[in-house]
Amino acid sequence: MLYKSKQTIKKRGSYYHLEISAEVVHQYEKKRATRFICTIDEKVKLHCGLNHLSNGNYYIMVAKRYIKALNKEEGDLVLYTLEEDPNPLGVEIPAVLEAFLAQDVDGKRIFDQLTDGRKRTLIFSILRIKNFDKQVQTIQKFLIAEHDKIQAKKKNW
Repeated sequence: MLYKSKQTIKKRGSYYHLEISAEVVHQYEKKRATRFICTIDEKVKLHCGLNHLSNGNYYIMVAKRYIKALNKEEGDLVLYTLEEDPNPLGVEIPAVLEAFLAQDVDGKRIFDQLTDGRKRTLIFSILRIKNFDKQVQTIQKFLIAEHDKIQAKKKNW
């Protein structure tokens, strides 16, 4: 389903956002958990999720770099489309992580148990690192910490 609309860019604190009504969100199968590809003014395309507003609606955060690329500011009108992201993670898995998971059976098992949000956290953390060896170390540390959390939860049951 493709949703098209227009609205002014809003700003709350230090971030910009577009508000999405609950009525629109509930039309999607995964409702609030839906990942989207948001295209703004046919210039900027971003993969995003929804955040909840206190009024029952939702919003999509728009990074300042996208606002600059659009040459827009708070209060400016934008046209945007939302389409469901076919990738359940909403991001591509980096080659270093794919290679690691292909070689480490235990690491793959732990990774598969993580929520999509925790998987994205790992992916974004390794994307910031340029050194391959440090990326692998970060993957290992992250998966060990997640494994320990899973084990701790099992003991508490």
